[in-house]
Amino acid sequence: MTRRELDAAGITDPALRAAYARCRRLNARHGRTYFLATRLLPVERRSAVHALYGFARWADDIVDDLQRDRAPAERDRLLRALESDLAHALRTGGGSEPVVRAVADTAGRYGIEHTLFADFLASMRADLDVTDYPTYADLRAYMHGSAAVIGLQMLPVLGTVAPRAEAAPHAAALGVAFQLTNFLRDVGEDLDRGRVYLPADLLAAHGVDRPLLEWSRRTGRQDARIRAALVAVEALTRGVYRDAEPGIAMLDPRVRPCIRTAFTLYGGILDAIAERRYTVLHQRATVSRSRRAAVAAVGVARIAQARWRAHGARPAPAPADAVAPARKGAVP
Repeated sequence: MTRRELDAAGITDPALRAAYARCRRLNARHGRTYFLATRLLPVERRSAVHALYGFARWADDIVDDLQRDRAPAERDRLLRALESDLAHALRTGGGSEPVVRAVADTAGRYGIEHTLFADFLASMRADLDVTDYPTYADLRAYMHGSAAVIGLQMLPVLGTVAPRAEAAPHAAALGVAFQLTNFLRDVGEDLDRGRVYLPADLLAAHGVDRPLLEWSRRTGRQDARIRAALVAVEALTRGVYRDAEPGIAMLDPRVRPCIRTAFTLYGGILDAIAERRYTVLHQRATVSRSRRAAVAAVGVARIAQARWRAHGARPAPAPADAVAPARKGAVP
């Protein structure tokens, strides 16, 4: 499948093909939900999506260092080296890391705004020393770089049938919705790393603070105040999904089944959390394999329908400004 994707994308250089294949493997290993959805994309666009997500995963792994065998200063050095390597690659097409070469090639092919990568790396650097967020506004500022820009990077790859400036806020919101879902699902694991990604003011409104979360994580005991706070976070997250959903119809019809599948599967994580009575401090909520397969099957059916319609009447081309590089100011 990798060879077919690379051939369809017109990627012929052997070293560059290997770099893209590396990104694909990273996504297959780390992101089951989105990797499944990506397989519903037109084959020629999959490699670019793997490059974008592979680079994000590479940086995230430096910051998180789950084995904890790197000191903070070493992680900072590695992140700065990655930033320098990316800046060089975006200018010259080079880069020492295969993942960097692939993402720089994707940025060049699709005209992705370079500031989006700078904003992403700034949020990754914040993870080296910021351990909590006093307000939702503070968290949103972080998520602009860590999540919203991913949605904006994706837009040129996916293509739109509406002006990109109109689609951009919805794409950014979808990135934020996915990340908020991860924050709620992974609150226990993040706490083990010394971080709380749930706004402190929202928690405090329900009588919850970090010591209470740590107590629950340590003892395995539940608390009604924590459950109420997590219900509030779920409601907040579902509101962001509602903001994001109109953007799906603004995408190229051929990519809508992929994004709709990801939208549904990530929303399913929220459903699983609720079904397990918000015990995310003690167990990780996941969407079952059968549920993922069922949602993917619907996506395949939608692809077939889109292809059938395309043979009869192709959608009107996007307006000229729909293919201009996305701008940083288009998102909160």
